[in-house]
Amino acid sequence: MAMFESLSKRLEGVFTNLSGKGKLTGADVDEAMREVRLALLEADVSLKLVRQFVERVKTKAIGAEVLGSFSPAQQVLQIVNEELVEMLGGSEGKNKLDLGGQPPNVIMLVGLQGSGKTTTAAKLANYLRKQQNQRPVLVAADMYRPAAVHQLQTLGKQLSIPVYSEPAGADPVDICVHSIAYAREQAATVVILDTAGRLNIDERMMQEVMTIRQRVQPREVLLVADAMTGQEAVRVADDFNKAVSLTGMILTKMDGDARGGAALSIRSVTGVPIKFMGVGEKTDALEPFYPDRLASRILGMGDVLSLIERAQETIDQEEAMKAQAKLQQGKFDLEDFLNSMRQLKRMGSLRSVMEMIPGFNKLAGDADIEEALEGDQLKHVEAIILSMTAQERHNPDIINGSRRKRIARGSGSTPQDVNQLLDQFNEMRTMVRQMSSGKGPWAKMAKQFGGGAGMPGMGMPGLPGAGAGGGMPSLPRPAGGGKKSGKAARKAKRKQKARSGRR
Repeated sequence: MAMFESLSKRLEGVFTNLSGKGKLTGADVDEAMREVRLALLEADVSLKLVRQFVERVKTKAIGAEVLGSFSPAQQVLQIVNEELVEMLGGSEGKNKLDLGGQPPNVIMLVGLQGSGKTTTAAKLANYLRKQQNQRPVLVAADMYRPAAVHQLQTLGKQLSIPVYSEPAGADPVDICVHSIAYAREQAATVVILDTAGRLNIDERMMQEVMTIRQRVQPREVLLVADAMTGQEAVRVADDFNKAVSLTGMILTKMDGDARGGAALSIRSVTGVPIKFMGVGEKTDALEPFYPDRLASRILGMGDVLSLIERAQETIDQEEAMKAQAKLQQGKFDLEDFLNSMRQLKRMGSLRSVMEMIPGFNKLAGDADIEEALEGDQLKHVEAIILSMTAQERHNPDIINGSRRKRIARGSGSTPQDVNQLLDQFNEMRTMVRQMSSGKGPWAKMAKQFGGGAGMPGMGMPGLPGAGAGGGMPSLPRPAGGGKKSGKAARKAKRKQKARSGRR
């Protein structure tokens, strides 16, 4: 996650330095905690919270006995992870929505203007319908911001979710009260109130949301806050909580490049749990907030559970199993590769996927593949494959010099780009076959990075991406390949020369 990238790198450096120690001394712990303190302050966490956090970690680290399966450095990492989880909200499950009342359950959204409240209302409705089989109704209760009602109606139409609204000049409190009767007529199970925001907190605004809360008795009162405002979001959360007793928060723009201190501070300052986070502009870019998963990602330990959930939502499991079987049998071709690549694209950007895989998050920050992850290079690969005939996709070995030129012209690329794709496609087949079987140099590299054999729970054949020439990201080559690796490299070189000669 871009928001925590600098924090992750700083903390990773701390634990890399510790890992070389056979036994930790008090001085080692002091030095590590000094770096942790700097990392958190740079991430815009308040000084008071940083001091409390470091003190708790230090006390536990010095007093902890090293378990048999842990090195001293791993023990400190485990303690930091536990404290991060606690700072982000703990593991008591308070981040879940309470929809156990008599339908329709009312969710009231409050917040300042510009925090993304109206868009978040639509995202939440979409999430509840898809993930929890709820029947939501959206309520346009913001009568002050121009076009707020129209925006919500447009979003509702896109998602095929009913929107309750009244003409301009209607009282927001009455709108919210009337919407409950409308929801019952529609047999809705959830009502989401998009209340008015202001440019800053004022008495009139607070009085209005307090009146709505009293009249409607919502099951949940969620503050929508912009994570990129840093400690200002913490102050806003505290003020709203004192006025209307918040039950939770939704942090928006968590995919941005801000430092992330708000997410780390809000729960500790207000005691209000973060329940969702917005991770993009699209209406499906809303994720439940899991403190333990986010802590793992901040510490560079990946987030396999979220990756599996995202894969299950977006990947056709039957197609993925067929592709995996073909790959293991050596029958995986460019047509299968194209289908797999399209399924992978539905999961989001390559960077976001790699950051969730333990060990591979380190590759995502590698300078050699930074450009491939940032750009939409998969389009170039797709264009090249689509310029091939069905016969060429099923049997890439028949692609000679003249065919390469034709494919390059059709895809707006060069013969060298086509060559690189074919070479790296063959390398990818070898890599994934070894990672699936757990044998060979690629399997050893996967274990070295902590990724295990393949991608857990996905059944996905590889991570197709693109390098500068339109091929796949230049992953580091496995070490210790022995004679077999040397032979393969020489064979690839001879093939490349032969192709150059034919051109």
